[in-house]
Amino acid sequence: MKNLKVTTLADLCLLTSEKYGKHTAFAMLEDGVITRRVSYEQMGSRSRQISSLLKQLGIVKGDRVILFADNSPEWGMSYFGIALANAVSVPLLTGFSTEQIQNIVKHSDASAICLTNITAERLTNIEEGWEYSKIPLIYIDTIKVDKDMEITVSVNGNKQQMTVPLENSDINAYNPEDLATLIYTSGTSGNSKGVMLSSRNLISSALSSLDFVNVTTKDRVLSVLPLAHSYECSLGFLATVYGGSTITYIDRPPSPSVLLPAVKLVRPTIMLSVPLLIEKIYNNGVAPKLAANKLYKFPLTRPLAIRVAGRKMIKALGGKIRFFGIGGAPLSKAVEDFLHRAGFPYAIGYGLTEAAPLVAGNAPLHFSPKTGLGAPTGVTMRIEKCPASNEPGVGEIQVKGPNVMMGYYKDSEQTAEAITPDGWLRTGDLGRMEKKGRLFIRGRLKALILGPSGENIYPEEIEGLLNTSTLVEDALVYSSEKGELVAMVRLSEAAKAAAGAIEHVVEDLRTWVNTKLAVFSRLNRIEIRHEPFEKTPTMKIKRYLYV
Repeated sequence: MKNLKVTTLADLCLLTSEKYGKHTAFAMLEDGVITRRVSYEQMGSRSRQISSLLKQLGIVKGDRVILFADNSPEWGMSYFGIALANAVSVPLLTGFSTEQIQNIVKHSDASAICLTNITAERLTNIEEGWEYSKIPLIYIDTIKVDKDMEITVSVNGNKQQMTVPLENSDINAYNPEDLATLIYTSGTSGNSKGVMLSSRNLISSALSSLDFVNVTTKDRVLSVLPLAHSYECSLGFLATVYGGSTITYIDRPPSPSVLLPAVKLVRPTIMLSVPLLIEKIYNNGVAPKLAANKLYKFPLTRPLAIRVAGRKMIKALGGKIRFFGIGGAPLSKAVEDFLHRAGFPYAIGYGLTEAAPLVAGNAPLHFSPKTGLGAPTGVTMRIEKCPASNEPGVGEIQVKGPNVMMGYYKDSEQTAEAITPDGWLRTGDLGRMEKKGRLFIRGRLKALILGPSGENIYPEEIEGLLNTSTLVEDALVYSSEKGELVAMVRLSEAAKAAAGAIEHVVEDLRTWVNTKLAVFSRLNRIEIRHEPFEKTPTMKIKRYLYV
């Protein structure tokens, strides 16, 4: 449905509210009941009212406004409201530490904070002496919509109810090249940076995703990833709003006990996920049942057993899934092989916040793990040879296009390191390109390990293999000071309950995984970790904390 002339976030809000009118834009799943339905028309009017409120509070063009809240209809309306005020949104992940929150508010020079009563409690833990109360606090969970909107605001520590009139917005008052959002990453490297994205960056990336899936008003989206992450915001929010779909949010973390009832109620046609979610579904539910299936044990009937398992997965996810996007981290090869053979409508995407975020992807059922990923419209990729990689044809993935960030906020030095003089974004990921520009991703450049004879060892591939074992909850592979290849493993409950001494279980695991690896990639030993690994919002282990 690429028929709306959208170039800015303001365009997207105002034009879709007019086009889709009474159709439901957002809803909330609370305690097993779908509530707080918001139409596109209401989305537009509420967003304009939030814009009006920000202006009343003294927010002017270019001011930074923190958006610190869990997923909800109000999050999306606040995001658009900030854009309509010509201000810059700074979405914060609710999983950020108190120290990170404080640093980001200071570093971004925030002029206001949109939050909820729940996230406001996090601010009470801020160190003494930091006078955040001087910044207006807007409680977006108190929005009440009549002809005029009432909302609770705290100014100088005093809470008050404010009535906000509905204002008209001039669609021509917005420049696609202006800074629209400032996203602070929480990556595996430990260096949180403020990524500056313009409306042009965001809109081009969101619309390019429609090369892989056509979104319409018939689509129902179940949102399970944080909106403050660029992956969910661009593909799960901006792109689906453009197509007029209905997005339902969940009022709690999407554990299996929460997710399964939710999909039965919402019956989504579109979902976005990180690999961990689908890997858990496969490893804990599908794989054991397949192993016990008589049809799976014989080569001739195995394809039938796999196809049946795929249909059962679709049914377990509500029965209507036509696009299950997977991104944010590498997907296990074993799981991807099953999904492909089962005919499950999955699609792999690759990107990074600095590319707003989409770089490459595929449409469901029109590719295999052997065909690689393709760049969407407007995006160009290249492979640049780097000294760290000795594998022929493998180098750093670099990207060029309207989706590439403006730079890092207040950090010209790191911006110059990330973007070449001729405008190519250095992703820090290794890959190779084959015929017709298809991309195959190998792993993070910084995580690359050189083997005893200079071979490229990709720890992510070994970790993916370990994670397919029912004995493993999480794994991290690294090279020790002595040059040994070591896997730090957190065992699953199944491993802990296994008969025999734990050292035997671990040695059996090492023997099993080594039979599936090249000689130079085999593990010298496995270390047991008892505490959970600290992870990013896309469930990647923060490698810098452990190696």
